[in-house]
Amino acid sequence: MSRAHPWWMGPASWLGALVLVLLGRTWRVERIGTAEREARRHAGDPWIFALWHSRLLPLTFLHRRWGVGVLISQHRDGELIARIVEQLGFVTGRGSSTRGGEEGARDMLRLAEEGRILAITPDGPRGPAEKVKPGLVFLASRTGLPVIPVSASARREWRLRSWDGFRIPKPFSKVMIGYGPPLAVPERLEDGEAEAWRVRIQAAIEDVTRDLDRRMGNR
Repeated sequence: MSRAHPWWMGPASWLGALVLVLLGRTWRVERIGTAEREARRHAGDPWIFALWHSRLLPLTFLHRRWGVGVLISQHRDGELIARIVEQLGFVTGRGSSTRGGEEGARDMLRLAEEGRILAITPDGPRGPAEKVKPGLVFLASRTGLPVIPVSASARREWRLRSWDGFRIPKPFSKVMIGYGPPLAVPERLEDGEAEAWRVRIQAAIEDVTRDLDRRMGNR
């Protein structure tokens, strides 16, 4: 047995994926702001999803089997998470701002070259919660892919006592998914522009999230 990959990793990943699919199929889902995203998808033009870590669960369910490239941390729990999302049809790059950062960036650039949609949780893997880190701006600038902010809000949900207050919509809850307009980060950024784009993307994710929470009656 390998310490990094114990025998139970495969069965646990299969079970985790199954539980998410079964739970997700009970949700009553409504999507808003889909027009520009769908137009790009039908045209075969990829982009980068930007979302908060705490709200990724319903987004993982709803975008399964799209072949989206996602960045997974090299922390101890990262291998299990990677295997679960691969069961759901995602393609993984490994690394983060705190561990394996350069390797993770190379993986995501490679996935972008393959023409894949990418998804980034710019506050992961350990926070601070709901704060965009510079890596997302770098990736968007290098790839030329627009950033589409996306979020989720549920009428009834569990909130874990984790660093980000991770949210799990309860069975049969109404779940609303919202997409913001694409943000085209310039391929060559002048001094100070990267920070301005980081702030702009931060505000865009916040706007989508705030609108969904308002519609759902959440604080």
